[in-house]
Amino acid sequence: METNRTIEIKELIAKDLLSIGAVFLRPDEPFTWASGILSPIYCDNRLTLTAPSVRNDVENAIAETVKREFPEAEVLMGTSTAGIAHAAIAAHILGMPMGYVRSGNKDHGRQNRIEGKLEAGQKVVVIEDLISTAGSAIEVVDALREVGAEVLGIVSIFTYGMQKGLDRLAEANVRNISLSDFDTIVRIAADTGYIEAADKERLLAFRANPSDQSWISRK
Repeated sequence: METNRTIEIKELIAKDLLSIGAVFLRPDEPFTWASGILSPIYCDNRLTLTAPSVRNDVENAIAETVKREFPEAEVLMGTSTAGIAHAAIAAHILGMPMGYVRSGNKDHGRQNRIEGKLEAGQKVVVIEDLISTAGSAIEVVDALREVGAEVLGIVSIFTYGMQKGLDRLAEANVRNISLSDFDTIVRIAADTGYIEAADKERLLAFRANPSDQSWISRK
């Protein structure tokens, strides 16, 4: 059950992401994903790094969430590349060590995939910027588990809340806590006039089933 504080964070981060275009909603002019699926939403949470006030909100919220949800955490591990800066800043706030996980092993030197000191048995929280289908995040979790780390969970900035992602996380026994989510973004966007109130249903229909493009004609 969500507390008043977690709801407050979700709304704050939603407003922040909308204000800088890190999450951009355009139901009447959809974006095209690499898969060919048309989407009313575009996400680029890297923009939070170049907006100091938003960055401050995000990193403090990540640190607070780690302390609240994963108090036993010993190390933060960022996903490569989008999660690295967030893991570093949050770890600095918390006074914790951090590292990051590459998408694959280096082809030179020690051929590391995990950068930073990590010992078997250490309790790790993964820091990710975006959860959609959760495939890349779970690959990071698997890499950490393979070297003996105990992965407590993931803290991400934003999640679509798509069923495929939820199912994958459940199958991998991974707990994800996102600072904000699709439904909150849509609600805030409608409440503030960023989108038309009538577009809420269309956007939520997309989230429920991205492959079904009937939401495009629902006007």
